[in-house]
Amino acid sequence: MATGSPALSEPPRMKKKVTGKDLTKEAPRSPRIRVGGYAILGRTIDKARALVAGNIGEYHFDCPLDNMLFGFKGVKGDNFKSQIQQGASDQEIVEWLNETGEEKTPEEIKRWADEVEASSLYNHPEKQDFFSEAVKKLGLDPAETTTFGWLEEDDKVSYQQQAA
Repeated sequence: MATGSPALSEPPRMKKKVTGKDLTKEAPRSPRIRVGGYAILGRTIDKARALVAGNIGEYHFDCPLDNMLFGFKGVKGDNFKSQIQQGASDQEIVEWLNETGEEKTPEEIKRWADEVEASSLYNHPEKQDFFSEAVKKLGLDPAETTTFGWLEEDDKVSYQQQAA
């Protein structure tokens, strides 16, 4: 075959199509679901993909929850979103996160994930009133509800109402 033949040349690099959950129809993953050991990451990926695809609905990307993860790793939401826009898979996002920002050991990641999963906005004086009101609307006890528990219940109730 001659040099320059189409069979030997590399195809042009194209962006992968960004696909994911349509958050106007279903909730993102629970913040409890760990991807690469990171709590919150699966949910953040789902919201970023939905934002890029134009179907994020009532959700917000780069919100205070996402920023707990971004702050832990020392990365910016815009840089994370750029990876999603390039079509990164969950595993590619984990690799990017592990290679970017502040270096964290698997033990540090696990300790952080355990801590955020057990935490509650009820224990933050500046957020306690907001949290208490939101949680009570769902029939939950603010003093006994974790932030993740609240988000999961809110997702469940929101999509039950939408289906009705």
